[in-house]
Amino acid sequence: MSEIYTPPPAARPISDPRQTALIIYILMLVPIVIPITHIVGLVMAYVSRDTAPDWLKTHYTYQIRTFWIGLLYFCAAVASCIILVGVLLVPAVIVWYIVRCALGLSRLMREEAYPTPESWTI
Repeated sequence: MSEIYTPPPAARPISDPRQTALIIYILMLVPIVIPITHIVGLVMAYVSRDTAPDWLKTHYTYQIRTFWIGLLYFCAAVASCIILVGVLLVPAVIVWYIVRCALGLSRLMREEAYPTPESWTI
């Protein structure tokens, strides 16, 4: 007896709107080990921000600002290495970056909007 072929179910679209923001947070944290992935995350955040729900737009704004502010802080810390202050500032900037990403990730997992996405601090 021959069996009737049924095609596999079609791939389901991404149903969780948090998925892209989660990938971006991961891409932002990976440069600690593998450089350059945060740039991919930055581009994804810019592309995804316009079509996202309002609560998720705060995360994309937060991710974009984390990248640019982190780059500014890092450049200032490296430049201040000339006067040896940067030796302490570079690790501080890295910790600031990790904590900022972790806080955003925490709020994302609870499906909360980030309350101060344009803040320069944590």
